[in-house]
Amino acid sequence: MRTAEDEQDGAQSMNDYKNGQNIAAANESSIRTDFKESMTYGEYLHLDQLLNAQGGVSGHHDETLFIIIHQVSELWMKLILHELTSAIDHIGNDDLQPAFKQLARVSKIQSQIIQGWDVLATMTPAEYMEFRGDLGNASGFQSYQYRMIEFALGYKTQHVLKIYEKDDALHQTLLEAFGKPGLYDAAIQKLARSGFHINPDVLNRDVTKVYESDESVREAWKTVYRDVETHWELYQLAEKLVDIEDWLQQWRFRHMKTVERIIGFKQGTGGSSGVNYLKKVLDQYFFPELWEIRTEI
Repeated sequence: MRTAEDEQDGAQSMNDYKNGQNIAAANESSIRTDFKESMTYGEYLHLDQLLNAQGGVSGHHDETLFIIIHQVSELWMKLILHELTSAIDHIGNDDLQPAFKQLARVSKIQSQIIQGWDVLATMTPAEYMEFRGDLGNASGFQSYQYRMIEFALGYKTQHVLKIYEKDDALHQTLLEAFGKPGLYDAAIQKLARSGFHINPDVLNRDVTKVYESDESVREAWKTVYRDVETHWELYQLAEKLVDIEDWLQQWRFRHMKTVERIIGFKQGTGGSSGVNYLKKVLDQYFFPELWEIRTEI
């Protein structure tokens, strides 16, 4: 049985609801609807170009899925490169706090890219084979942004540059990235500036070569981890690097398992060994000492 107090509460609730509706209506009356002389959301984001870039080559229903997953990944990779480049500069200038924010953002972006594989895995082998032949030799192996991320993290192999010789401007961009110090180079230089003894051969190394583990760097990081309070910023930097490598390895693993799920052990469209190649790169390390010291500290 409803009491008078219940009736009053109900009436108050209805009045609150109506007042809220009136306030919302008043606020929405100011919404802009005339854009004849102003920039729209779609124009700002160039949506006409973005949403018309999924034409494909086969007309198969699932090719749209395939294209969008890879395009979204490339957009995320563009942001990763944007953040990594800035973080390297900040570390070089001993300005670590902004670098920490940027490296943390990279890790969050990586988690988004990983989830993309789960969406792509909804495509079955039979569906993919309906249009795989139409792709020719186009392959994710040729992603130049992925190569630039590898370069920024210090993994550099000369032979991959040949893939991009078709486009002179792109090839030059990759050559420039290939010749620049990477994120780990910046971190090691920071260790040296912080008073740690670092092998001069490491500090002056040829940055176009793949980085190899060094005893002096390992000892420096061990000291950091054994006295976190004294070396708090370097400790934070180390853990940000570990986060990035950890997420990248998870991305590589999900990539490998998605490829195995869809095409098994077929050769990749770009000529790689496919799953076998993807399994091999799981053994690559970007920041080896940061993993090695975990057994020793």
